[in-house]
Amino acid sequence: MLTNRQLFLQHVAQTSPSPMLLEIERAEGMYLYAADGKKYFDLISGIAVSNVGHSNERVVQAVSEQAKRYMHLLVYGEMVQSPQVQFACALSELLPPSLNNIYFTNSGTEATEGAMKLAKRYTGRFEFVSFLKSYHGSTQGALSLMGDEYYKQNYRPLLPGTKQIRYNELAALEQITTQTAAVFFEPVQAESGITIPTVEYVKQLRQRCTEVGALLVFDEAQTAFGRTGKMFAMEHYGVVPDILLLAKALGGGMPLGAFVSSKEMMQSLTSNPVLGHITTFGGHPVSCAAGLATLQVLLQENLICEVEQKGKLLEELLSTCGVPINRKGLMMSLRFDSFEQNKKVIDECLQNELLTDWFLFAPECLRIAPPLIITEVEIKWAADIITKAVKKCVTV
Repeated sequence: MLTNRQLFLQHVAQTSPSPMLLEIERAEGMYLYAADGKKYFDLISGIAVSNVGHSNERVVQAVSEQAKRYMHLLVYGEMVQSPQVQFACALSELLPPSLNNIYFTNSGTEATEGAMKLAKRYTGRFEFVSFLKSYHGSTQGALSLMGDEYYKQNYRPLLPGTKQIRYNELAALEQITTQTAAVFFEPVQAESGITIPTVEYVKQLRQRCTEVGALLVFDEAQTAFGRTGKMFAMEHYGVVPDILLLAKALGGGMPLGAFVSSKEMMQSLTSNPVLGHITTFGGHPVSCAAGLATLQVLLQENLICEVEQKGKLLEELLSTCGVPINRKGLMMSLRFDSFEQNKKVIDECLQNELLTDWFLFAPECLRIAPPLIITEVEIKWAADIITKAVKKCVTV
């Protein structure tokens, strides 16, 4: 009889030649519990998803209660579904007044696709600008925006009229023109190894988009919901985008994304053609119930106000490793000389039941983005494991 691992390799589509092959039976709080009895401390939150921890009691209860009421009813936007309405209202109360209309999707990639369509429809333009080493999803529209040729080269031709410019470089903003429909921007560029722009640059980006009539899209799939020490990373810069993309932590572990804009702009999807954007399962009521419960946990348990303090402590403890560290809140990278060095450290941490990872466009960097519920004691333990792994595996 074949094991689950063997069946996984035989019947589940593989996306890498060497998957981790950890068989997890359950997850709770900061931990993933494996079938072999080991428990792994999750230092990456399922890639910035589980901000309030795995299987949070209030989130699980919200999922259970909503599943008992109803799950799927009809395609998105035709029926008034309380979980969608309540979650949209709660989000709108936290956002600037111009970001008051929410289209829920299944994922961040779909949020990107919806925003691209909205920008083309509203502006009448088709050119998109994004940034080198940016990530906005893997479907063909989102892939056209991706800022790394390695992941794009074998899927061309992609969308015409897309170009990537240098991140945090003022001179490059001149490439945003009156032909540009929208600029897709990460307020902290995650997959490059946590690259943080200056406040002045973000303000100049906003000004340039306004001058030429291009829409500014902030992709906060990884940065929203407290990850950077603010509810939304845009708050660090005093800049409001025309469209906001949300995903990952939005659903508290359930699949959910969203693109957010003004009521006026979103109205352009309602006619010529009617049903300008359609989804069957986007904004699923169970996912929205989970998302609302997650948001309430973040707010009521004051998790976000502790993020910067926790991130600073972790950075200070890891500074003894002697490698460059980039950090914003509780998203952090440790940069080694090569992927091979980084992989040794990752594997050594895993041997000590600490789960971390690398970045798509910076494989030499170790990814750290723990659930926001991490405690000071756990921070010290995780930092000790990483420090010992670096000393064992890397000559600094």
